[in-house]
Amino acid sequence: MNQPNVIFILIDDMGWKDLTCMGSDFYETPNIDKIASEGMKFSDAYAACPVCSPTRASIMSGKYPARLGLTNFIGGPRHSQEGAEKGRILGAPYIPYLPTSEKSLASSLKEGGYKTWHLGKWHLGPEQYWPEHHGFDINIGGCHAGHPPAPNNYFSPWSIPTLTAKKGDDYLTDRLGDEAAGLILEHDNDKPFFMNMCFYQVHTPLMAKEDKIKKYEEKAKNLGLDKQQAIVEGDFFPAEHTKNNRLQRRIIQSHPVYAAMIEHLDENVGKILDALDKKGIAENTLIFFTSDNGGLSTSEGSPTCNAPLSEGKGWMYDGGTREPLLIRWPKVIKAGTTSDAMITSPDFYPTILEACGLHLNKAQHIDGRSFYEVFGESPKNYKRNSIFWHFPHYGNQGGEAGCSIRKENWKLIEFFELGLELYNLDEDIGEKNNLVNQFPEKVEELKKELDAWKSEVNAIIPKANPDFKAWKESDLKSID
Repeated sequence: MNQPNVIFILIDDMGWKDLTCMGSDFYETPNIDKIASEGMKFSDAYAACPVCSPTRASIMSGKYPARLGLTNFIGGPRHSQEGAEKGRILGAPYIPYLPTSEKSLASSLKEGGYKTWHLGKWHLGPEQYWPEHHGFDINIGGCHAGHPPAPNNYFSPWSIPTLTAKKGDDYLTDRLGDEAAGLILEHDNDKPFFMNMCFYQVHTPLMAKEDKIKKYEEKAKNLGLDKQQAIVEGDFFPAEHTKNNRLQRRIIQSHPVYAAMIEHLDENVGKILDALDKKGIAENTLIFFTSDNGGLSTSEGSPTCNAPLSEGKGWMYDGGTREPLLIRWPKVIKAGTTSDAMITSPDFYPTILEACGLHLNKAQHIDGRSFYEVFGESPKNYKRNSIFWHFPHYGNQGGEAGCSIRKENWKLIEFFELGLELYNLDEDIGEKNNLVNQFPEKVEELKKELDAWKSEVNAIIPKANPDFKAWKESDLKSID
């Protein structure tokens, strides 16, 4: 088999509707849209967690975050301890790294004869857990940081220990795009390559070049978006460390800086596509494009809107986990195809191995199911079993702790404080109509399956906070 090159493009905090090809009327993404028009676009693809580090670990390991014990983003030394965030419950403890005992996707591909390159965000632990310790031959920009550090963040000279700014550098995303294109053009074709291209974009801080910001300020004015209400204020946050914050829900896409960041990203994806064409290897290069969690829509500037999905990053609703997924492989995938196959982060590991003609490692990617067959002539025949989430934490964006299951068109959410919610996603994609009282048998069926899964993966359930003191009326109710 002529093994394909593999490029996995993972965006940080990109929402389901943040691309033109996914329905955005404000953002401009012609290069990313090209991946969709020349490949396959998925409607029901999910991140394994509503925040970043667990999803990234899930992609690399082929396991659910709950099985790994890495269920929240990796913060400071105390952040992973029980009760680091607290309200009516104590946030569960978790490990703040991806263990090197996990045989990563990169390690498996390297064993299979691939050159392995990581570029951009890593955020899976301190230095002893960086990409070079997980099977990558080259690490450009991957470190402990979850976003470009201060003081200069996206602008040169940035403070990333594995990517020193050089003369002529201006914007971090441009440098990463240049590095990626350079690796492709300089590749000697003696072996296939795996590029793990993880842009820091579009994570905060919101920073872009002035000319692009002005472009979208004008566009917002021309569309009349500057005169529309963009933010609706909601209730107070449920956790003690954020109790003085109120939800700031964005209800339209109109943020000029965020739109400019999206365009910067798109331009640099374009550099990768151009390099493949110049090298003459686009035909047999398998490209994935997706995100690690939903768009930021309820706090920290609330730069995007995920409508018609509910909420965003840090939430158990689909706005926090449903992602754009585009896949191009001209040699195999028919251009302009679509799929409603249900996909989740652990599935990428076995899918890539199968596409590369390598043996599956089912003991490692135990939670992932290959969806390689979707690439063929009958993609609609693929049916996946249930997928699960476990996020026993208070999201920094106002979300409640919980776990959930999606089975076919049904989704059951178990909030550890607030109880059960049931949605039919075919009829209610925005998760507005809780059907828990109308379909008790379906609730029982899904709850039983969810409980069995939690037991199987040893999911840590958060405990009640014995010292909780209410600070708002809605918190006066007791924990069941």
